[in-house]
Amino acid sequence: MVGIMRLSVALCTYNGEQYLAEQLDSLAAQTRPPDELVACDDHSTDRTPDIIRDFAARAPFPVHLHVNPDNVGSTRNFDRAVRLCRGEVIALCDQDDVWHPLKLGRFEEVFSTDPSVGLVFTDAEVVDESLRPTGARLWDATFDPEERRLMKEGRAFDVLAQHNVVTGATMAFRSRLRDVALPIPDSDAFIHDGWIALTVAAVSRVEALAEPLVKYRQHAGQQIGVGAAGAARDGTPAARARYYAGEAEKLERLRERLLAARGLDDGSLDSRVKRAGELAAHYRVRGGLLKTRRERLPLVLRELLTLRYHRYSKGLSSAALDLLR
Repeated sequence: MVGIMRLSVALCTYNGEQYLAEQLDSLAAQTRPPDELVACDDHSTDRTPDIIRDFAARAPFPVHLHVNPDNVGSTRNFDRAVRLCRGEVIALCDQDDVWHPLKLGRFEEVFSTDPSVGLVFTDAEVVDESLRPTGARLWDATFDPEERRLMKEGRAFDVLAQHNVVTGATMAFRSRLRDVALPIPDSDAFIHDGWIALTVAAVSRVEALAEPLVKYRQHAGQQIGVGAAGAARDGTPAARARYYAGEAEKLERLRERLLAARGLDDGSLDSRVKRAGELAAHYRVRGGLLKTRRERLPLVLRELLTLRYHRYSKGLSSAALDLLR
């Protein structure tokens, strides 16, 4: 099938032999097949590379396998896979899910219809390790109705600057925007999908498709499951401090990246640079509240007076949480 644009799939693998074949079969079953599959394996010790080689021999599209000589971790591995893709649109792919046959076709439809869209992501059906439906949707845990409303109004950056709602297995973005996203900063605070979505949202439109175009598998061996970010944000004081410190670091790095991104601007870059700086400062305060209640009080009051609790958190309820817990 000749597509409107070249579509690349960036697949990252590591010891994924248990579920990988089902994911690869779902790529082969796409009604709009990819123009290439770029698979980066992070020095697996099981049969994962062999499974990809076997698939390459029968796949209806080119498959390029790159095996890292050493283990570099998922974020660095996705960075490499994205760099190697040659398509105009790059769809990220995990090793343990299954794609709906219409997924790439829907991506192509959206990107070809609206040139201002830089990133598309979808909902997903949450399934167990045997692909049995759990009755849940991914967005139920990651993307609330108010955030969906803001996204539909074109305020994707406002949503993503406060927390990530884009799961990598459900997303694709235009390759011309990868220069603003890459390199992904080398820090434990950065997950590839959240960083790519945030940087692309700063310079282009984001489209959210409510269709569940991925079977999102939950199993004991996965790196990040449903609701992991929320658990960190709402956990113990120490966990919350780590979460907010990480978010502040991400926004500070984003501000630096956007200052260097002149030329990709959609007309609102300056306001987003300012917002990233203010939100980083707010999160630095919220991440540094492991003090006595008396020591926390002036910090919380200052954030209330600057209205940053109201602009970037949940107003008085967030202030009370930081002061009393």
